[in-house]
Amino acid sequence: MAAAAEQELLLHLKLAFLAREPPACVLSLARKAGGGSVTPHVQNFILESCTGNNAGGDQNCSYVTTILKRIIAEAELSSDIVIDGLYEEFGQFMSSKSNNSSLNRTEKIYKEISFISPTICNKHLYVDDNKRVSLVARLSCSINMLEGDTGCSLWPSSLFLSEFILSYPKIFSRKCCSELGSGVGLVGVCLNYVNASKVILTDGDASTLENMKGNMEMNSLCVEQEGSQLPEENKNKVQCKYLSWEETSESDLWDCKPDLVLGADIIYDPVCVPHLIRVLSMLLRRGNNRGTNSVANKEETSNEFSSAATEVPVAYIATVIRNVETFNCFDKAAADAKLSVVNITNSEAPLSLLPYMLSYDRSSVQLLKITLLS
Repeated sequence: MAAAAEQELLLHLKLAFLAREPPACVLSLARKAGGGSVTPHVQNFILESCTGNNAGGDQNCSYVTTILKRIIAEAELSSDIVIDGLYEEFGQFMSSKSNNSSLNRTEKIYKEISFISPTICNKHLYVDDNKRVSLVARLSCSINMLEGDTGCSLWPSSLFLSEFILSYPKIFSRKCCSELGSGVGLVGVCLNYVNASKVILTDGDASTLENMKGNMEMNSLCVEQEGSQLPEENKNKVQCKYLSWEETSESDLWDCKPDLVLGADIIYDPVCVPHLIRVLSMLLRRGNNRGTNSVANKEETSNEFSSAATEVPVAYIATVIRNVETFNCFDKAAADAKLSVVNITNSEAPLSLLPYMLSYDRSSVQLLKITLLS
């Protein structure tokens, strides 16, 4: 195996581990890095770069134990040598797990989502790992999205929308961006990275909002408190606001005049659709009255796709269509509200910046561009 290709496969293995990908996905990458089996070389890499002191991040005991158990079983099954260090590491994590039962009751898991640099994401170059990764988002997420904690889960549409932002940074640079249903806040981290002038993250669940604020601080972003403003020169700042679609009125949005509105996996319940459409309409109308603050950025965005070079406020919604009837309900409600909905998934597809996340099905996500009809 060529050195550059091997380096890339091992990097993918490490990033999948830090992103807390499902064990089956990590095991698949371990096999691929070893040319079909989990070789001693790959085992040693896991020991030194994924579970050791060089791994970084919060080593979730249950997760690491599960991964090591699967790796050892796979190596034993294929008659490969299992290095002693792997057995020892497994024993230590098993001991820690049994000695600290609170580790087994944790409701959250720490994930590091690493985006491969757009300049080299499709090239097999032998470069330092730190140069291959352009952005790392550190997030506290729900362990089980099926237990009602959906707002703290990491959804595929959020990953897709983040790739879109990082693929077309000039669209979002120096723009006021507001996100609906921000969840864990991944999109907000990406917006700050591409130098959005203002980032407003919203959610209608109080516990999700608190977790989001913690995630912003974990990524060295300053959260503006209600009624106070951080110094203008502080670029690493975001606003995290409670926003109930059902209860929000025009007066609640008086200080929000976004250039861009974003959302990921927010078209999920036909009961919520009318409220979502109403909030989208209000935000786009308010953005339409914001003046000409995007003129200075018009020339810079002209190299991106043409819709970004206009002054008309735009909403970008990434969604997985799980229920066709729900989506049709959204489509009809948007038309009734005189909103234009255009599917730009194929025409403006983002770069694949998360190739190591085997659990992430990009093909299931649709990207919609929504504007007010004139």
